[in-house]
Amino acid sequence: MSFIDHLEELRWHLIRALAAILVFSIAAFVMKDFVFGTVIFGPAKPDFWTFKMLCKISDLINSKALCIESVPFKIQSRQMTGQFTMHITTSVITGLIVTFPYVFWEFWRFIKPGLYTTERQNTRGAVFFVTLLFAMGVLFGYYILAPLSVNFLANYTVSDIVFNEFDITSYVGTLTTLVLGSGILFQLPIVVYVLSKIGLITPELMKVYRKHAIVVILIMGAILTPPDPLSQILISLPLFGLYEASILISRYVARKQRKNELMTQKDNY
Repeated sequence: MSFIDHLEELRWHLIRALAAILVFSIAAFVMKDFVFGTVIFGPAKPDFWTFKMLCKISDLINSKALCIESVPFKIQSRQMTGQFTMHITTSVITGLIVTFPYVFWEFWRFIKPGLYTTERQNTRGAVFFVTLLFAMGVLFGYYILAPLSVNFLANYTVSDIVFNEFDITSYVGTLTTLVLGSGILFQLPIVVYVLSKIGLITPELMKVYRKHAIVVILIMGAILTPPDPLSQILISLPLFGLYEASILISRYVARKQRKNELMTQKDNY
């Protein structure tokens, strides 16, 4: 195919991806009560699933330290077009999250024909694993990071005379950043796999910098969670687990490459 033909092919992939996002964005816009009442404002309610689980854990250990019975803050809109603009923005973000597997599949359909046979074999199941990790990250961000962060920020005050009344733009922006950020963060094993294939990362290198990774993970846990050890552990363990899983993936890639090199040398002899 010529360069122009490639651009034409890419254009149709983009059109189909944007059309899918548009359809689900419209659906999210119409389902305003569910999207905002249940999904968006869910982590701000004391009856949210995460808060219920924390209360159950508190009952098991006979302590009320983890039980969150109220989230003391109000959400308001200080701009005349604030709610309408946020309604549209939230609908588009919802459509993007829901259609992410299809959007990635469209881009993969455009990239895959340009790969060599061995590259296609090495990237088999890419759409499935990228989608799985993204879904895990979104769920982790929504059910762990978001409610704990909302609770911490709602209860944090510099003085008793200051009340927390957050603008809807700030609340939704924080929530979407945590959720989408987690979805992207959970792509670490895929990134490590690709970098290991091209030789930029080795399992030995990742082991050397493991201590540095632990420090970074703990700092992130301290920033994103309330200032208590259990919450930081709940955040840090999945992130550290991803790093350890990435080391195993890099080790697998390195072993497979060494095996292929040995087979190539035997064939040459």
